[in-house]
Amino acid sequence: MFYVGAGSGGRLSVLDAIELPTTYGIPKEMVNVILAGGVDRLADALEQMEDDTTAGWLALQQANISRNDFVIGITASGTTPFVLGALKECKKNNIATGCIVSNPGSPVSAVAEYPVEVITGPEFITGSTRMKCGTAQKMIFDIISTTTMIQLGRVEDNRMVHVLLINNKITDRAVKMLMEKAAINSYDEAKKILLQHGSVKTALDHLQAGK
Repeated sequence: MFYVGAGSGGRLSVLDAIELPTTYGIPKEMVNVILAGGVDRLADALEQMEDDTTAGWLALQQANISRNDFVIGITASGTTPFVLGALKECKKNNIATGCIVSNPGSPVSAVAEYPVEVITGPEFITGSTRMKCGTAQKMIFDIISTTTMIQLGRVEDNRMVHVLLINNKITDRAVKMLMEKAAINSYDEAKKILLQHGSVKTALDHLQAGK
């Protein structure tokens, strides 16, 4: 899946994408962001790059986009050339697309196969879409990615059974999760099994296979 965006919405999509590999144990390349100006220039806020009509599609090609992928355009106005150009090319190449916009009947919504229009109304500071619009977009990113991970089986009984053991806090949570789901009374035993197999899900599968 690819988020394609510019400005505040595009930058917020980066926040969603970077958390998924740790939370759900997925490969980093499963959920990607094509940001106007480049993700590596995230802090520079290169707003002028959103007017480039071809850069989005070129970046998708460089990321080896294919018909097996899904592209979500992100633009508050629904007119951003960077996003619109990318979605038009995706349509020409039979690549499925969606969008998240805050302006009804926009050009981007017209191009996307699965448009999501969240009409948040005028901003408190006119034109500052990082506020109501940005907050709504971030919630939708969370909904899309979380639902996708659940459908892919990366969650069981609302538990992050594929979470990466990157620090002591997460490892402790994973140990307790394994103790509960596998009915293990000993913390040390559960931790040993968890560290041996690398994730709660793998440990559970191993324990189930051994029965």
